[in-house]
Amino acid sequence: MLGITHLFVSNASGGVNPDYTIGDLMILNDHINLFPEHPLRGKNEEKLGPRFPDMSIPYDKALIQKAMQIGRSHGFPVQEGVYAGLTGPTLETPAEYRYVYRIGADAVGMSTVPEVIVARHMGIPCFAISIITDIGVEGRIVEVSVEDVIAVASEAEPKMTRIMKELIASI
Repeated sequence: MLGITHLFVSNASGGVNPDYTIGDLMILNDHINLFPEHPLRGKNEEKLGPRFPDMSIPYDKALIQKAMQIGRSHGFPVQEGVYAGLTGPTLETPAEYRYVYRIGADAVGMSTVPEVIVARHMGIPCFAISIITDIGVEGRIVEVSVEDVIAVASEAEPKMTRIMKELIASI
């Protein structure tokens, strides 16, 4: 409705992949929708998109590849993975972290998935990037506050911003 041609989304997330470390950037290549409500539930507006939109490519592959190249060119450690979306406002329990890893996620957070579903419904290409702000891997889980999340996100934000700016400029 605003005339955008691409959707760019960023978030903070908990890393459940044992190869991830705090402060890593993860470019989303897929997601798992674990939200109890679906953003497209209800009457469909055909002018916006089909009743049952295809979600086989939720994140634009060309944008993912460009972003990975940009990160590498600047020497940023950039991961690529699957994001699981859960409702908050609590951070996950150890059992929830194990669950999302076992079902195929690399990171977990409380956003992004509904926005991407709506954009894909409208045929808008999407790109999303996470800052891994805490680790949800057994043996590495520590108590985390919102202040901790903000501090890690603030430190990694310049790298994420650089990737986003160069990616947007390449379109």
